[in-house]
Amino acid sequence: MKRIGKYIVRGLLGRGGMSRVYKVEIPRIGKIVALKRLEPHPLLTRLMGAEAVRERFVSEALTLARLNHPHIVAIRDFDEAEGVPFYTMDYFFSNLGQLIGETRRAEEPTRPLRLDRAVAILGEALAGLACLHHHGIVHRDIKPFNLLFDNQERVQIGDFGLSRLRGESLSAPRGLKVGSPWYAAPEQETSADHADGRADLYAISVTCYRMLTGRLPSRPPRPPADLNADLDDSWNGFILRGLARHPNDRYADAAEMLQTLCALERDWRERQEKICRMPEPAPPAAPAPPAPMIRLRSDPIKIDTAEAGRRFGVDRLWRPLDYHLDRFTALPDGTLRDAVSGLVWQQSGSPYPLTWEEARAYAREVGRLRFAGRAGWRLPTIPELLSLLRPTPHGRDFCVEPLFDRRQRTLWSSDRRSFTAAWFADSEMGFVGWRDTSAGCHARAVCSG
Repeated sequence: MKRIGKYIVRGLLGRGGMSRVYKVEIPRIGKIVALKRLEPHPLLTRLMGAEAVRERFVSEALTLARLNHPHIVAIRDFDEAEGVPFYTMDYFFSNLGQLIGETRRAEEPTRPLRLDRAVAILGEALAGLACLHHHGIVHRDIKPFNLLFDNQERVQIGDFGLSRLRGESLSAPRGLKVGSPWYAAPEQETSADHADGRADLYAISVTCYRMLTGRLPSRPPRPPADLNADLDDSWNGFILRGLARHPNDRYADAAEMLQTLCALERDWRERQEKICRMPEPAPPAAPAPPAPMIRLRSDPIKIDTAEAGRRFGVDRLWRPLDYHLDRFTALPDGTLRDAVSGLVWQQSGSPYPLTWEEARAYAREVGRLRFAGRAGWRLPTIPELLSLLRPTPHGRDFCVEPLFDRRQRTLWSSDRRSFTAAWFADSEMGFVGWRDTSAGCHARAVCSG
């Protein structure tokens, strides 16, 4: 059993140029946390020197330790094991990069978010940046994969390995780029040590553009309203100002940008209320013919990523190739019956996120208690969850009251990916993915009608 200090290593979560992040367990209490350990890439060590790299790592820990904000990652412990420094933080099971489906080929299209969700994420990120900049810290590597989500899906800004304190110099060799190429502000390419907080505002504006359009901005950027019907000229002005090439043409600080965002959100909600008050389009002259009954796989399977896309019938971004027709009827016992699949669903589900094993136990308990007078409740399979997914809403779609409880955004399936990971569905974003079984998703039980 491998250990780092007192911590039991349960797996590798990821690695960067300076460090590796491990999933570890605290002995005796069994709590899972993330441990970031200094393990630099040999090239970085040759460029900067071992001592300078170590100083950067320790500086990152000290930077995080002095901050206390709900949208900035907090350090739980700092220590050394066999002369190598490490620190621990809460275990974050998801991030914005995973949510939108960004890959190493960042230039490829990603999943756009619904406008209200994108605004919530951007607002929390800007609040965290305002705190950083107030303390004289420039992050310099804001991007989707560094915007983490906690169990309540709140944003936590992480990865401060490239951050700079007021008056501090990176002391890096000439030619070493600071930041991620698709997100870094133009001034970071020429003089990273002189970039101020407005460089982070450029990066968060690129992130905003991507969240709302599913694309990275071109140069010059195409107006985002051309790619998203929910946006208008005021949104164009907001995002394009953040993407200005010169720092003086951007927002003065994160607080100003956040204030502008709040005003835009209010205007959008007022417009949506007017749209929803308008008469609905006339229904078709003849009712739609009944959809044929379909049978969806109900037995759980174990399937790896290489085969899953084809077996599940999803596209490159893990969205359904064909959306299922449904004919849901809301029953007074808190369930919904789909006349097409014959399935009966809980209208709500677990009130809090659960681990995969806890989700299975929840479904068994629902069955034991004979919820809604029915037996046979279980966790759904991915094909069954796919029948619930819909495209990203726009316009009048926001006027439709959801049938299911929106608090259960991410839903565990009974299908495994491996011995330590299982498949889930994001009911809001309309895609399927996989997570470590110790991560948190909601449970929504289903039974055959």
